[in-house]
Amino acid sequence: MEPEHRLLRHFVATLAYRTQKALRDAPPEFASFRVAPETRTPHELVRHMSGVLNYALSLITTPRALLETLPIFSEEVLRFHSLLESLATRLAEDFEFPMELAERLLQGPLADAMTHAGQLTMLRRLAGSPVPPENFFLAAVSAENFGPEQSLPVSPDQEWPEAPAGWSAPTS
Repeated sequence: MEPEHRLLRHFVATLAYRTQKALRDAPPEFASFRVAPETRTPHELVRHMSGVLNYALSLITTPRALLETLPIFSEEVLRFHSLLESLATRLAEDFEFPMELAERLLQGPLADAMTHAGQLTMLRRLAGSPVPPENFFLAAVSAENFGPEQSLPVSPDQEWPEAPAGWSAPTS
């Protein structure tokens, strides 16, 4: 596999990991949490993330239809992961892939989706259900895992100011 394919696959796997970290153990009402009238809910954010991944796929496959919002949040999350898997599968194939396209995928749809993974984490905090911090350098990100079942943090912070009462770091 070419280095740019491998690197983008790892970024896609990192996107899967960070998105699931933001969604893991979220309360059911989180999907519809809206911080202000003109902001996206987590459900709308994940749908948008699916849309930008769908766009990325269209740049390295063939044009794809626009996505409709799925009515159930868990289905939207599964579609997001399915699109990650499709993108990663395509990146694993041997095809002509100019470096400029790899750079544009990274600066455009992939960076956009990662930004929204961070927004999901911020929304968790604003919704009163903060996500525990961890050292992402040590995270168990696998370029073979693009699904919703992601590894638990390898190096979670043992103490953090926003921790809910009684919180303790997960164990592997």
